[in-house]
Amino acid sequence: MSSTNLINSAKRAASFQAVDEHLLPSHRFVGIGSGSTVVYVVEAIAAKGASFYGDMTFVPTGSQSKGLLKAAGLRLCNLDERPADEHGVPVALDVVFDGADEVDEELNLIKGGGGCLFQEKLVAVAGKKFVAVADSRKQSPRLCTTWKTIPIEVLPLAAPSVLARLRAMGSPNPTVRSGLPSKAGECVTDNGMWIIDAPFAPLLLARDLKAGVDGAGKDGVWEVGRLAEELVKLPGIVEIGLFTGFNGVEAVSLGKEFQAQKPIAAYFGTPTGEVQVQRAT
Repeated sequence: MSSTNLINSAKRAASFQAVDEHLLPSHRFVGIGSGSTVVYVVEAIAAKGASFYGDMTFVPTGSQSKGLLKAAGLRLCNLDERPADEHGVPVALDVVFDGADEVDEELNLIKGGGGCLFQEKLVAVAGKKFVAVADSRKQSPRLCTTWKTIPIEVLPLAAPSVLARLRAMGSPNPTVRSGLPSKAGECVTDNGMWIIDAPFAPLLLARDLKAGVDGAGKDGVWEVGRLAEELVKLPGIVEIGLFTGFNGVEAVSLGKEFQAQKPIAAYFGTPTGEVQVQRAT
């Protein structure tokens, strides 16, 4: 089997196991992300048959996932179209499935390689729980190890200022993503924004901090949470491709529902056909 087929087989195995373990017949609203792995998530859902998913409504993160859901004959609605409860609050999604570009040891993620990071985050935080699915190449001890850049969605007119600030924060060569080869000029998101890809040194975890290393950007060294906090403060940045903080289960105890960005588990397909599951501790 070719390396490409092995990778696709790994993604498919991880997707089917994640769906089997986290999609329940009682679920009514399900978030579906974007990317190559989500193709197999939708396949796994459709394979369960209409008697299983017939009462479910699926919420896509962008045009790609919307097309997949339509092709599979699954009922869909946009995030802002889902009904509200008796208090006027939009109903939570029971579970959200999405891919990842890189996952660290504490289930922090980088997302946005496909340019859908803003809507992906909106759907993720709308869920009671978020489950990530990928192949084992996406596992790293620290973010920005194999996936070297953080995708950042920006207002186009703010791009020059944001690029300058990123360089001052220790990102050596942040660049506006090109739309080539399919489109000349900049990559434009579903929201009409641009994407900046900002490289950083591998991002520390809180447990890595020690005397003389505070993770606040000295010599370009950042702790993942501190970098995320600093980036979202920059005027002109619409959203960032770092998914950090806490997960949906933790959000309930913290009183911070609809704010959770991290998954409760990540499923990684391996070339041997096994699925490695990384769960929140």
